[in-house]
Parts: sequence; structure tokens; C-alpha cells
Amino acid sequence: MLQQDFVLPQSVYLLNHSVGRPLKTTKAAFTQHFLSPWHDSGREPWGDWLGVIEQFTSGLAALFNSKSTQFCPQTNLSSALTKLVMSVPQLRRDHAVILMSETDFPSMGFALRQALPHCQIRFIGQHLDITDANVWRDHMNDQLDLVFISHAYSNTGQQAPVTEVVEMARQQGCLSVVDVAQSAGVLPIDLSVLRPDFMIGSSVKWLCGGPGAAYLWVNTEALELCEPMDVGWFSHENPFEFDIHHFRYHPTALRFWGGTPSIAPFAIAANSIHYFAQLGCDRVHQHNQHLIGIVTEQAASVLVSPNTQSKRSGTLILQFSSREDEVIAALAEANISVDARSQGIRISPHVYNTEQDIAQLLQVIKPYY
Repeated sequence: MLQQDFVLPQSVYLLNHSVGRPLKTTKAAFTQHFLSPWHDSGREPWGDWLGVIEQFTSGLAALFNSKSTQFCPQTNLSSALTKLVMSVPQLRRDHAVILMSETDFPSMGFALRQALPHCQIRFIGQHLDITDANVWRDHMNDQLDLVFISHAYSNTGQQAPVTEVVEMARQQGCLSVVDVAQSAGVLPIDLSVLRPDFMIGSSVKWLCGGPGAAYLWVNTEALELCEPMDVGWFSHENPFEFDIHHFRYHPTALRFWGGTPSIAPFAIAANSIHYFAQLGCDRVHQHNQHLIGIVTEQAASVLVSPNTQSKRSGTLILQFSSREDEVIAALAEANISVDARSQGIRISPHVYNTEQDIAQLLQVIKPYY
């Protein structure tokens, strides 16, 4: 019974695409790894605090089957993407071409446009089926310098054919960056097999790690291309050298780290990431898809997210058109937590949700379809 591991509200909580529920061990982990070295000791706490970052990156390495040295902590995905693209000289040149989808989270487009004002951004239209590898193939050619791929799309519940698209990018000789904000922890990824050039992600959703603990992953083959402009003493090969006239990039992904780091968010996230790495993403995925399958079978007439498991994410989208406000009010009255975006009501069951939760959901929405 995994429910006993989490702090759960009295409501049926189906908002895991937004914020995952905290583990019951969160407070103790935060106190032990962040507060105690500072609060309970007269010694320098940084030795303990930097150990938190090692725990964070080692957890990510276990979760994604990679090396911890390929991960660098970041504040959020927008900042990570900005640092990343500005570090690659090829992308800073005039006439660089980037491919992304109109379905991508807007913040990603904002970051690319502001970081690379001279580049050309080509969009896959939102009317096209972003789950179809052939749609991506039709938009890819040797003019591209970078392809941006969201593994899962927050407003549509779709899953990109990320394996195929990364391979297309490799064949075309362009760089690839994968956004796992909506998929990390619920859609399995093996970075040793996928091998994109870069990946960005966060801990706030399915990993139940709270905000502020994002990360950037860099393929070792792409690292030598990266010359970050936004640097600080922790970007240095030896942060404690203290020679203002001598800067060398850190030999790992930590060259993207920057100045004095934040620690508190990573103390929380490291705890939950290790939990899910040990639990296994496959287990989360299977449970999530089982519960989603119950809803899609009984509410097929209002389903707008994909019905095919290989094309859908961990989020289900139901569209009630003019009755949406009524449905949301009825769900709120029944103490069932969901939200809505342009495509409809978003429903995301996690490992702590049960078939009984889904039965309650279906009981409320049945009169509306």
C-alpha cells in the first residue's frame, strides 16, 4: 500500500501533472540534510550541503540510467534551456534554425526566442498529430540546428515519439533537447539508450519533489560543444581555487551550475527522487496507465487525449464542451481535485491513487457524457 508513504489530502487528488504529493519522509529529510547542518552545528555547513547535490544527481542517475556527472542542478526549465542554447556557438550564429511544436509549453518558446533572437524557429502546427513520427519527419531536414522535443504535452495528454525523433535528429546532424517536465517519473526513459544531446526536467510533478529543483542533462559527446556564458564559481573546474584571473570550465555538466547554489529545494527533491528510483518508473507507469484505461473505457465519448497507450502521457484529457464548468463544479463538490486547460479537464492518477478514486470520478462525470 504505497498510499501510506505520502501525505494525502481528504480529497481525491488527481493533479499530479501540476504538483505531486509530498512523501511523509520529506520533513525529516529536509531537516536532516539542510536545516540540521546549519541549525544544530557551529561548523561550516557547506560540506553537508554540497553532499545534498551529490544525492540529487545520484538519484537522477539511478532514475534515468545515466552518470551523475552528466546532470547539473537548475532552478527551472526556462533558465536551464536559456543557459544551454546560449552555450552552443552553433546556435548563437545568424540563421540558426530550431524546430519545436506549437503544442510545447509556451515558456520554452519564450526562452528560445529571447536567448537566440536571431534564430529562426519553425513550428509544427498544433493541428498536426504530434504523436506521429511521420509528422516530425516531414518537418526535419539538414537545415536544422536544434530540435526541441517535449516528451509529454501538458495540455493535450499526448506523448511524442521521442525515440524516433532523437534518431532523426542524429541522422540529420542536428542537436536534440528533450523536455521531460511532464514525463519524468511516469514515462520510463533510459538515457543510455535514448542518447539525446540534452535533456531538461523538473521534480515538482510526478517526482513529488517540489519546485525549484530542476536539472539539465548533457550527453558527454555534446559537452565539448558547450561554453556557458552564465557562469559562476561553481562552473569552475576548481571552485575553491579563488584566482580571479583564471577560469576553466568544469569538466562535467556542472559547468552550467553558476554561482553560489541553492540547496533547500534539492534536499527535498533528492529524497523523493531516490524513492521513485528505487520504486521504479515502470511500476508507476503501469499503475497510471491501468487507472487511465478504466476512465478511457467508460468515458470514451468525451476523451480528447490519445486512447492508444504508446501515444498518451500520464495525463488524461476529457472535453465536456459547454458543460465543462458544470463538471468542474460537480467534481469540486465531490472533493475531487482536477484542473482544466484549453483542451479540457486534466486528470492524472499517481501510485497513491486507487481504483476507488477513479470510481468516484466516474460516478460524478457520468451524467455529463
